[in-house]
Amino acid sequence: MPLSFATWNINSIRLRLPMVLDFLEQYKPDVLMLQEIKCTNDQFPAAAFAEAGYPHQAVHGQKSYHGVATVSKLPLLDVTSRMFCEIPDSRHVSAQLDFGAQPLTVHNFYIPAGGDEPDPELNPKFKHKLGFLSELGDWFADPAFVGEHLIAGDFNIAPHENDVWSHKQLLKVVSHTPIETETLDALLVGGCGWTDLVRKHIPHDQKLYSWWSLSQCRLAGIGSRQAP
Repeated sequence: MPLSFATWNINSIRLRLPMVLDFLEQYKPDVLMLQEIKCTNDQFPAAAFAEAGYPHQAVHGQKSYHGVATVSKLPLLDVTSRMFCEIPDSRHVSAQLDFGAQPLTVHNFYIPAGGDEPDPELNPKFKHKLGFLSELGDWFADPAFVGEHLIAGDFNIAPHENDVWSHKQLLKVVSHTPIETETLDALLVGGCGWTDLVRKHIPHDQKLYSWWSLSQCRLAGIGSRQAP
């Protein structure tokens, strides 16, 4: 049974709910994973998603900051979340997707952005990001990840040269520094060995972006891909 997934850093679900509902009506993915929902679980617009055909929901919210949610046409079982770096941010939620075959565990991540200075000694936010990735690597090495798992979300890392508008100019900019890209690459090939599904179908020699900071940048082709 073919399934379709979408991931979107929505930056406040309550503010942009009409946009999301329009997207669901037009593209009809089976599963949508949202990051930075910026609301608590009880504030999440569950009824609106159910009415739109997505009654199965896994929400791990947080007041004003962060928060992740997965909504699905198909049942979601065994909903869990995980804390990283002993910081109680809502940056992960997972659930088993029941689609009549072997269950698929779907992980929705919002990896820390890391601030502006790519130095963990000077920037606690960047130190947090690297620590988060380190813990993620340890977790992925667990035998429990040998099986059917899908990871998606906002990784805040553009791992390859053609995932950014200018590899050379961004080597010292957070989200594309060597320590971030190499850590992510090691994380993906280590443990059970992940496959970048987007780059499996779109070759690495092609530019590919999922994010632009300003509309002017989009028109100029200045973007990056930070949501595998």
